[in-house]
Amino acid sequence: MAGTLYIVTTPIGNRGDLTPRAIETLRAVSLIVAEDTRHSAPLLVWAGVSTPVRSYHAHNEAEQAPRLVERLLEGHDIALISDAGTPLISDPGSRLVDAAIFAGITVVPIPGASAILAALVGSGLDATAFSFLGFLPRAVAERAAAATAALALPHTVILYEAPPRVAELLATLAAVGGPGRRCVVARELTKLHEEFRRGTVAELAAYYEATAPRGEVVVLIAGAPVVAPDHEAATKRAATLRAEGTSVRDTVRHLQEEFGVARNEAYRLAQGS
Repeated sequence: MAGTLYIVTTPIGNRGDLTPRAIETLRAVSLIVAEDTRHSAPLLVWAGVSTPVRSYHAHNEAEQAPRLVERLLEGHDIALISDAGTPLISDPGSRLVDAAIFAGITVVPIPGASAILAALVGSGLDATAFSFLGFLPRAVAERAAAATAALALPHTVILYEAPPRVAELLATLAAVGGPGRRCVVARELTKLHEEFRRGTVAELAAYYEATAPRGEVVVLIAGAPVVAPDHEAATKRAATLRAEGTSVRDTVRHLQEEFGVARNEAYRLAQGS
């Protein structure tokens, strides 16, 4: 029988967040593949894990993935870990998981600490719905376009950023239309110097321009405010479109795109009722 590929979440800082199930799994598998074996070694020693460890990272995953799948097909269980948190989330691993699934191998996630969720629930921003966008592009034009799209989302947006570029990220967000948007920078989550700094995008951009952050950083931005449709303007626009002979279907589309009115309301106005 084929082995099982376990996707094991490791702590994002505090070692106490490594779950008993994760420790049990890491001890039981035949092989652990780690993003950086030197980084993971102290954690594995602390947890009493003596399982062999092999390097698996962005630069060798194309070569390693088929070899690991072959080993899984031979009946060996393998655990995939990253330097911190859950593999595949802004970390290597998707190529191996895809190949394992294609080969019919069982993939089992072992959940644990999450920088995304820890930052969200501690931020004070709305946690009803959110989008995690990872790292925005580095190229200036692409970064600005991605920032604009992020600010347009109606729910909380969560980003990762390297400490030296936090001020630049916030400055970009401010420049494309979000200077007054509520924002939180969460730093060093679960660690000794954990910090949540709250303010507007512009305020935090100015702060981090003067004070570069240290450690791992998560940036959270409040969703775009909901703007109530202008029903009076929509009614006038509908009358104009009807007078011009615009079809009901096209009138509905115009009203939705221009004024954000609900579809049933747009149909009512388009028909003049």
